[in-house]
Amino acid sequence: MVQKLSISSRIYVAGHHGLIGSALLRRLHADGYSDVVVRSHAQLELADALAVEHFFAEQRPSFVLLAAGRVGGIVQNRDCPADFIFENLTIQLNILRSAARYGVERLIFFGSSCMYPRECMQPMPESALLTGVPESTSMAYAMAKLAGMQMCLALNQQMGKKRFIPVIPNSAFGPNDNFDPKSGHVLSALLHRFYEAVKTRAPEVMLWGSGQPRREFVHADEIADACMCLLTEDISSLDLPVNLGSGHDYSIRELAETIAKVAGYTGDLRWDSTKPDGAPRKLLDSSRLATWGWQSRSNFENQLRETYDWYIQNADPVIARRKTP
Repeated sequence: MVQKLSISSRIYVAGHHGLIGSALLRRLHADGYSDVVVRSHAQLELADALAVEHFFAEQRPSFVLLAAGRVGGIVQNRDCPADFIFENLTIQLNILRSAARYGVERLIFFGSSCMYPRECMQPMPESALLTGVPESTSMAYAMAKLAGMQMCLALNQQMGKKRFIPVIPNSAFGPNDNFDPKSGHVLSALLHRFYEAVKTRAPEVMLWGSGQPRREFVHADEIADACMCLLTEDISSLDLPVNLGSGHDYSIRELAETIAKVAGYTGDLRWDSTKPDGAPRKLLDSSRLATWGWQSRSNFENQLRETYDWYIQNADPVIARRKTP
């Protein structure tokens, strides 16, 4: 039987400086878990298979939260597809292989809603995976994440136990996100754009696309909450993979208008329809996880305001860190 997480368990959080990884670390510390192992990129190169194996052999974590990998917005995905697929496939393979080899009890792997077909029923159930072609602008990233998910399922099948848990969160946001408008996802990039517009008193803000595509957002702290349930509860009845969303989506235009309101921006919003929109809609069907026992209880505007306030207090250090080679 697969063991549950206990207060004395050794836990490895891969990618603890990132958006989801830092939320997981905050939650573990808040709940009193003291045997938590982390390594910076300088301390452990996850693309180095030998270094990763040595780490697992030495540290022997019983639980792993795999939040490391290369992520970015539509521009970076379009311009650097080889980097996205190579880096993510390499990190996933190295960690999953070592986790299996050294007897990890449970590992959570984070997929992405971009794994779903571009033209997909809405909301998107897990059964729709691999039934169509993903959005072209994020194809390389999507394929890497699909491969990681399949690695988890294959390991479970071969071992006869649900030890590797692929979770598919929708667009995450919160503290320690990447707020750089050139490489960040839409919500964090817009927070930065409107912060700058307010600061410079810009008369208008030009935004990409038509504003019509719809997106679902889930706060990183809620992702951490769901993961704690998946580590501490019986998952024998849970079909894998599982979607993890808030259950509500918004058009990019609605998102921009809400962020403008939160930021106190009163100028004009203009849309450059010559720029790509991406997939028309990405709303997850999270009923599988809800039926099992967890569902979102988010208040999106409050969480957006809290994230904006965090960004204002940390703006310069965040941007400086993201630009460091």
